[in-house]
Amino acid sequence: MNTIFRKSMLSVAGLAFAGGVFAGPIAAHAAAPVDGKPVAVAVHTAAPKPQGDQSHITLNDEQTANAKAIIAATKKAGLPERAAVISIATSLQESKLDNLGHLGDANDHDSLGLFQQRPTSGWGTPEQITNPEYSTTAFLKGLKQVDGWQDMPLTEAAQTVQVSAYPDAYAQWEQQATDLVAQHWNS
Repeated sequence: MNTIFRKSMLSVAGLAFAGGVFAGPIAAHAAAPVDGKPVAVAVHTAAPKPQGDQSHITLNDEQTANAKAIIAATKKAGLPERAAVISIATSLQESKLDNLGHLGDANDHDSLGLFQQRPTSGWGTPEQITNPEYSTTAFLKGLKQVDGWQDMPLTEAAQTVQVSAYPDAYAQWEQQATDLVAQHWNS
């Protein structure tokens, strides 16, 4: 038993030494200032860039008011602009920012409102779901439950909340949603 323990310890020590030999010069070089000046380190803080081809629609006054309502609900929830971008892109995909009521035979099950949320899936009553502040707050509640939503691609975050039959469709609206948030966040 003593021999096995000793061999294990020697193996660990050998690995530590080899790691130091290879990583030591690299780590030392990376930390060294260039020309006596401190080395700058890049920190990634920006949201991910839009993925794929982007779509754009011209909004009427009602659609613009709905985008502003989503932004207001996001701010009221204390969430950052990225949450508003994800919310608006999701609504652009689901309803083109139209607060849709029941569409008869054209309706997808019992989906309603800006986010096409379903009363039978627990999103709320039809009256609640067709209220832009309520539906946005319900969407944001789901988004906050997604670990790492702030750093993941928009379409992944939206899909995790929405569970759509077309999971990649949200990405096409990211640029327009970003532009809308930039335009209306401080107004």
